[in-house]
Amino acid sequence: MADTESQSSTFPDIVELNVGGQVYVTRLDTLTAVPDSLLGAKFSQSSPDELPKDGKGRFFFDRDGFLFRYILDYLRDSELFLPEFFKERRRLLKEADFFRLPELSRRLAGPSKGSSPTEDGEESEEVELASPTTTTTTSSSSSLSDRTLRSPGSSAGYITVGYRGSYTIGRDIQADVKFRRVARITVCGKICLTKEVFGDTLNESRDPDRTPDKYTSRYYLKYNFLEQAFDRLAEAGFHMVACNSTGTCSYASSDPGEDKVWTSYTEYVFSR
Repeated sequence: MADTESQSSTFPDIVELNVGGQVYVTRLDTLTAVPDSLLGAKFSQSSPDELPKDGKGRFFFDRDGFLFRYILDYLRDSELFLPEFFKERRRLLKEADFFRLPELSRRLAGPSKGSSPTEDGEESEEVELASPTTTTTTSSSSSLSDRTLRSPGSSAGYITVGYRGSYTIGRDIQADVKFRRVARITVCGKICLTKEVFGDTLNESRDPDRTPDKYTSRYYLKYNFLEQAFDRLAEAGFHMVACNSTGTCSYASSDPGEDKVWTSYTEYVFSR
């Protein structure tokens, strides 16, 4: 009995987290790297039974799952590396404050590279660090197209995003439709462009040895949310210029009461 209680009161060396719906797997030593942080306290001073879990037993935190990757990177290396076109600095600062990482908060609150004072005396971020949905200006530049919001020197090109999905139509078409189920999102384009946009969310295992100036049609993403891919492309200055889709009924029983399963393949072409 004592051994059982001891095992239930300690955390495993490899910890699975569900942060806002995004799953992370990391080491306990990483989570406790900053002892005074929220994660350091939770995973050193609490027991597993005291922390909320999702339906699969993963420790759950109701925070921004996408931005948590940068929190985890900081805990691993005590360094901060943000993508060139990162636009969510203020939101990441909020996450750093929540997880009680004062040094990370200090770095994020400092002036970003290339920033300049505004009329109010505050520092303004570079164009690529400011969210176009929340930033307003009174200068004539406000009339410029969003297509110009990319840093000088960014290479032009095309990226094609494709996905194969399925959906089911039941007897009651309005009530029983099971909407898009995306199996995998593929990425085609010049390798240097695809890596710039998708970073470490790009799975390169099927085409690992090509040089950055070559093209590939074998990469795919580590997640299956199309909108997440679209957000990244938009942040990097890409705009959709074309799309096409095909759909077939892959299974249709002679029984009219059976659901019909449809499969589709869709491609979106983005340009910068």
